[in-house]
Amino acid sequence: MNTYVTGAAIRQVREKRNMTQAQLADRIGVSSKTISKWETGKGLPDVTLLQPLAQALNISVIELMNGEQIINRNISANM
Repeated sequence: MNTYVTGAAIRQVREKRNMTQAQLADRIGVSSKTISKWETGKGLPDVTLLQPLAQALNISVIELMNGEQIINRNISANM
């Protein structure tokens, strides 16, 4: 597990959701340049942006920090 969000994880999920850097930036109130810095490892999102970032990417904060999707194998929880 990563100790913090990686740019590769942000980029992977963003691209999977067919979102541009500008679209993601608009959703969380930062510039597209900021998203670019995160994705290239030149900066990291502030801790206060983790929840809005995860919401914009339609994943949990835990998934964002792990860099991978959590699949619940409990059938009743997925209904």
